[in-house]
Amino acid sequence: MERHDSPDGQVLFVNRSESEIGSKGPFYLVYSDDEGTTRWGYFCSNCESVDNAMDAMGRVQCNECSNVRKPDQWDAAHE
Repeated sequence: MERHDSPDGQVLFVNRSESEIGSKGPFYLVYSDDEGTTRWGYFCSNCESVDNAMDAMGRVQCNECSNVRKPDQWDAAHE
């Protein structure tokens, strides 16, 4: 796992072997411990930021570069 400091100084661990497809690049899973037991969020590979948000449907959007992962349960009615 790769160590990464969040903007507020928290030490996080990026697992580059676990990823989700994004529109501009993959999102890597981030953990708050180096053993990978406590999931924290996502790391955007496009801009190397952890500043992102997930909505109730599972869509992840990076707040820095607008990289987007589509929702887990998606159909045309959700747009």
